[in-house]
Amino acid sequence: MLTTEQEQLIAATAPVVADHLDAITQRFYPLMFERYPQVKPLFNQAHQQDGGQPRALAGAVLAYVGLRQDPQQARGVLATVVSKHVSLGIQPDQYPIVGECLMAAIGEVLGEAVTPEVAAAWSGLYEELAGLLIELEDHRYREFEQRPGGWRGTRRFRIAETRQESAVIRSFMLEPEDGGPVADHQPGQFIGVKLTIDGEPVYRHYSLSDVPNGRHYRISVKREPQGRASRHLHDAMSVGDTLELLPPAGDLTLEDGDEPLLLASGGVGQTPMLPMARHALAEGRRVVYLHAALDGEHHAFREEVAALAAEHPQRLRAVSVHERGDEADHTGRIDRELLARLLPEDARCYFVGPQGFMTAVDQALAELGVPGERRHYEHFGPSRPLDAA
Repeated sequence: MLTTEQEQLIAATAPVVADHLDAITQRFYPLMFERYPQVKPLFNQAHQQDGGQPRALAGAVLAYVGLRQDPQQARGVLATVVSKHVSLGIQPDQYPIVGECLMAAIGEVLGEAVTPEVAAAWSGLYEELAGLLIELEDHRYREFEQRPGGWRGTRRFRIAETRQESAVIRSFMLEPEDGGPVADHQPGQFIGVKLTIDGEPVYRHYSLSDVPNGRHYRISVKREPQGRASRHLHDAMSVGDTLELLPPAGDLTLEDGDEPLLLASGGVGQTPMLPMARHALAEGRRVVYLHAALDGEHHAFREEVAALAAEHPQRLRAVSVHERGDEADHTGRIDRELLARLLPEDARCYFVGPQGFMTAVDQALAELGVPGERRHYEHFGPSRPLDAA
């Protein structure tokens, strides 16, 4: 527990740390990878290069400094971090590595301003944060392990079937190699995937694109031209090959209630929306399902959504938007005018897609009077503000 003097030191130095946090995190990651190369596979290097991961870390640290006196709110803010950690199988013995390298980076960037007393205070703060994350993550691990078909750590699955959903998206049906049951997940969640590429472990997380059935999971992966994991899945893996899965995680799940839903997606952002739509329709809720794609060739799951609409003609309205071509209901992009025509009264809204897509949808919904607590979204990569450049 921090002493009163350490609390005062943190309060006094927090603005300085905040002003230099980007530089600190930019130094932190290379330092950690140099000292502890074994942790590098846990981090998507594309997110390192574009600055997404460092900004996410900076945001989490700043959020905790501001909220630590309100433990319940702090736990809520850290839920996204916990979910990403669970999908990677992060363990308690990895936290001292981060703490050591983070303090070293702070010392390098701030220099003489980091007195022994300041260093001890911030080390104590980090240990407090790490202890909270370890507690929250252990609770998630234990809860999932105790479910029928659950497990702890990794579990080996085999590819039972693949299906090309669009020019760039392929689905993989994954069945447990041990033949046992598969624990349920909440529609909208993602799952951690551990691949072995050129003899090295590579970790990613992908949305579960179908509702739970107790037998298999389905992930649907977009092939990114520079994506090491996605290219490996598309180009090198086929039926019969195996990979390892970690527990499902993620907080983009349906709120209880009977209000109508707007589910809006762009590109591969459709993957969490499909199971959410199926689940909501099974509960008797009305759904507007709005999906944007580049063109017909890049529009995934068209037949699946059409079948859902035929099954629920009174409760599902499926609308497609393409940037080009004439195969969609609308040509162009999802904008305020289109949302105004489609938005059900008192709707709860969920949207996932590229950063610019989510920023535009969020702004349009806000202008249309949808309050923040009814606007839900999730980043596929590191979290960042929707108005980030």
